[in-house]
Amino acid sequence: MEDKRMDAKEDDRVRESVIEGRNAVLEAFRAGKPIDRLYILDGCQDGPVMSIRREASKHDTPVRYVDKERLDQLSQTGKHQGVIARAAAYEYAEVEDILQIARDKGEPPFVFLLDNVEDPHNLGAIIRTANLAGAHGVIIPKNRAVGLTATVARTSAGALNYTPVAKVTNLVRTIEELKKEGMWFVCADMDGTIMYQLDLKGAIGLVIGNEGEGVGRLVKEKCDMVASIPMRGDIDSLNASVAAGVLAYEVVRQRMQG
Repeated sequence: MEDKRMDAKEDDRVRESVIEGRNAVLEAFRAGKPIDRLYILDGCQDGPVMSIRREASKHDTPVRYVDKERLDQLSQTGKHQGVIARAAAYEYAEVEDILQIARDKGEPPFVFLLDNVEDPHNLGAIIRTANLAGAHGVIIPKNRAVGLTATVARTSAGALNYTPVAKVTNLVRTIEELKKEGMWFVCADMDGTIMYQLDLKGAIGLVIGNEGEGVGRLVKEKCDMVASIPMRGDIDSLNASVAAGVLAYEVVRQRMQG
């Protein structure tokens, strides 16, 4: 019975991902609640909305200006007052937190970096895979990517309770900084070297691109290796979360071999 109560509490918590109304959104910002994205009625520039925009700018929160029809679609209460915020269902970690976990375990860092993955089911599945593969954390960008929504939390099947996710402003800069920590980066691309031919041991960052375009050019240029997954079928690509799983377990295999 206690487990069922805990499951119900967890389910309630991950549902709390939409904040509506000017005062509610402003207070969420001021309370430090992590906001993934802010939607504002296009053309609305009165005092309260301008205050919300300043808070969004201060917290580097992406803002989308949309029409009333779109806000009505997003609203769960019908009382959005021209402002809706999508809050993270879980708290974000810092990149340093992820590195510290690796240090505490006495292991070389193993980190997933996701370049603009926009499908919440893919993100949740990747976080789940990262946990099972023994990765120390996941890094996602702030823009053009899904955050830790309720759908992501559910799809992760509890992995978000154990695998930290950090959100960064610039993925390229983050890779550069992590290289100074001794990390090497491999990205998934079908034009790369067959993954079995690469040395994926040691401190590794596994870079996975989005569902349509793959890894972006600037991010790919910062990677030390480009890995391809051998395919024998009639279509030319894998789902992002499946590709992440295949590559992650090649990293696991090589780590187990020492």
